[in-house]
Amino acid sequence: MADLTPLLAANREAVHELLGTAEAAAAEGHWTTPRAPGKWSPQQVVEHVAMALEEGGNVIAGQATKLPTLPAFVRPLAKLMFNRAVRTGKFPKARTNKAMDPARSALSGPATAAEARARLDAALATFEEACRARAAAGGKVPSGAFGKVSLEDYARFTELHTRHHTKQISIVF
Repeated sequence: MADLTPLLAANREAVHELLGTAEAAAAEGHWTTPRAPGKWSPQQVVEHVAMALEEGGNVIAGQATKLPTLPAFVRPLAKLMFNRAVRTGKFPKARTNKAMDPARSALSGPATAAEARARLDAALATFEEACRARAAAGGKVPSGAFGKVSLEDYARFTELHTRHHTKQISIVF
């Protein structure tokens, strides 16, 4: 089992970069403004990433999750996409499922950038705790979307997901 410390540090750094970008958008008065029609606002991006961190923690812990469970015959294709992202560092374009879409849920996101910081810090703590527990117990992460994957790869994929959304906010703001 590889040392999780650098992987968790990379996730923490990605979350802090997202927060910095989101706070800058909020300071410009764009906190609740989508960057384009049909796109998310910085507020919604922060909420989506927080939900992804929490649900990623649930996946790692082997608990029920809002993340999709794909049919077994589709998982090898999804795992190819997953492996490519981890290998290249590039997160693919994709749509999220309804449960993880803040625009479709009652949770549009934290009301302020300060609340966003608290929300993301709590979600990241949940994710890190699950990672440490899985590392101590050993074994692979049982993903309903990708099949069984290494904890290291799942943590890297989560970091890439956060960085992907940081870029979305910074495109316009």
